[in-house]
Amino acid sequence: MSPLEVVAVIINVIGVWLTTQRIRWCWPVNVVAVLLYVWIFFEIKLYSDMLLQLIFALLQGYGWWRWSTGRIETGKVRVERLPRREALISLLLGLGGAIALGALMHTYTDASLPWLDSLLTAFSLVASLWAARKYVASWWLWIVLDIIYVGLFLYKDLRLTAALYAGFVLLAVYGLRAWRADLRNQEKNQSTATAEVL
Repeated sequence: MSPLEVVAVIINVIGVWLTTQRIRWCWPVNVVAVLLYVWIFFEIKLYSDMLLQLIFALLQGYGWWRWSTGRIETGKVRVERLPRREALISLLLGLGGAIALGALMHTYTDASLPWLDSLLTAFSLVASLWAARKYVASWWLWIVLDIIYVGLFLYKDLRLTAALYAGFVLLAVYGLRAWRADLRNQEKNQSTATAEVL
């Protein structure tokens, strides 16, 4: 466990907690967190995850922009349901990306666990895009991915990072419950407003 890993874990926890609270400041905090993990993953030869962190840094800007629109009265973002067609297309693109990236990492690098690393990377991008678009379903995907990441990081002897991802599982469950409750309230309020108009 390095001092860099300790700092990265602390900043990640803050960023994910802010995300569960639907506070848009989660995005700049997460930029710092992912940039720290770029170096950590480079050192342990998880190149797909290193690449993922770089892409995450760019996606933070997209998330910041998306979450700056569509706010509701409490200053928190308005959450949405994931359309089935978009879910299917996203998951198929994630699978295709995983296969392509896995083949590249397996063939051209000395990456450790290139196929698993690529699979997690591709579907983490899907989950991130869903989160940026404020879809409640993003939390389901994060739960699955974070559970697998716990095992990967234990295998790579990153115990503190494995503990972080175990915490992410708990935060994702919390985020899922909170966002689902907020979605129900939004839909209830919308139904009430529509009924009053009629």
